[in-house]
Amino acid sequence: MSNWNKSNRYRYRLLTYFMAFGTVFITISMVKYPKEAFDSAIAGVTLWWNVVFPSLLPFFILSEILMGLGVVHFIGVLLEPLMRPVFNVPGIGAFALSMGLASGYPMDAVITGKFRQNKLCSAVEAERLLSFTNTADPLFMFGAVAVGMFGQPELGATIALAHYLASFLVGVIYRFHGRNREPITQESSRPAGNILLRAFHELYKARQQDNRSFGQLLGDAVKSSMNTILLVGGFIILFSVLLRIIAIIGITDILSHMFSALLSLLGFSTTLAPALVSGLFELDLGALAASQANAPLIEKIAITSAIVAWSGLSVHAQVASIVIESGIRMAPYMLSRLLHAIFALLLTLLFMKPAHAVVQTISMPMITIPGSSSPLTFWLLHLEQISYIFLLFSLLLIGLSMVFHIAPKVRYFMRKYN
Repeated sequence: MSNWNKSNRYRYRLLTYFMAFGTVFITISMVKYPKEAFDSAIAGVTLWWNVVFPSLLPFFILSEILMGLGVVHFIGVLLEPLMRPVFNVPGIGAFALSMGLASGYPMDAVITGKFRQNKLCSAVEAERLLSFTNTADPLFMFGAVAVGMFGQPELGATIALAHYLASFLVGVIYRFHGRNREPITQESSRPAGNILLRAFHELYKARQQDNRSFGQLLGDAVKSSMNTILLVGGFIILFSVLLRIIAIIGITDILSHMFSALLSLLGFSTTLAPALVSGLFELDLGALAASQANAPLIEKIAITSAIVAWSGLSVHAQVASIVIESGIRMAPYMLSRLLHAIFALLLTLLFMKPAHAVVQTISMPMITIPGSSSPLTFWLLHLEQISYIFLLFSLLLIGLSMVFHIAPKVRYFMRKYN
């Protein structure tokens, strides 16, 4: 035991030294290359202000209000029959899943952190939930990647199908994570009865426990959401600068050689190595680099799917800053991102030809936003489409949950009267 503690102390000391000297080195590099650091910081600010801020802030605020009003508790009861047996998380996890799917990173982390802070789930359940709800939104995959980067709208279906199916596979695998560490929450052992009446009862009880006036709830939601969105913006700017600095000082060349060896081992074109290097840190830059690589299309799409699923260290840092105070460990989350990337790559290779043939045969609605629209029109359309996706997916989950809830009773009556 003493040897283990000593080894642990050594690892912590080495990590401390590495972080300290690494930060000093990056700081010196920024001083040496001030113009490059400034330009990359401006690019990060532009991305945050024009895209992230208007897209995520309304949903940050709405999620806080819905929790305060008890709506999340209502949804939790309705979706417990689905979420508990499939993913081994409380029914409220479906709210994080729906919001994460509709608005993308890091919406799920914000909601999961709030669940944990409000004791709506255990730390283990929060880790399970975070493992498979951390997804890209459909607008990004259909619009930014398929149309904007590849110029082929039909590719969006392949990327999205592989992305979400891979995420659900990770969720099913993670249902076994930490089963012996913590008991399940009280939500999973609610008494039997009419599920709709129990859902309304939980809504009313949660609202009574919150006991804030709507004005106070709205003010708290805005303040909390502004703090979160500023935190997200800070990490976007930081990693924009960091990526530029490590490219200048040659670290990306070393990583590129490592990824080239891995790609050769897998039988992929080594021209995709720079995309993996960029995607290791930031998914937008990685996906763009993959789309521009001189490689077969199927390989470019597969690598792009892996990059989008991995989501980049920039997103991971945002997630860590949001959930770390809630007692949620990052190691299980990082492993889930790696699994998601591997599954997404394999499923993309599997679905590429069949999905392309289906899209060519039938007319599928493409999720796009006109590029020539004004900023206000762009934001309104974006908000409308995200809301539509959230409502559609929530209704789908509720429908599946009701099937899971009713199926045992149907089987019981069939056995009884046959």
